[in-house]
Amino acid sequence: MKLIKKQIVTDESMHPVAVLIDYQDWQAIEKILETHQQQDIAPALAEYAGVIQLTGDPLDFQQQMRDEWT
Repeated sequence: MKLIKKQIVTDESMHPVAVLIDYQDWQAIEKILETHQQQDIAPALAEYAGVIQLTGDPLDFQQQMRDEWT
């Protein structure tokens, strides 16, 4: 893995608030993230794809749940 030169930006209390990196390094990181994001999202979406069949009115169900809390 490539070593990324970074600079930590701190506030007056010396708490880290940001990181500065070279733009070329940022572009490489974005490319890696996009590749992983595309690979990870497709199977996750397929798992939840489809149609649901409701057995009742969602607002009635919500009211029943709220009534149980009181």
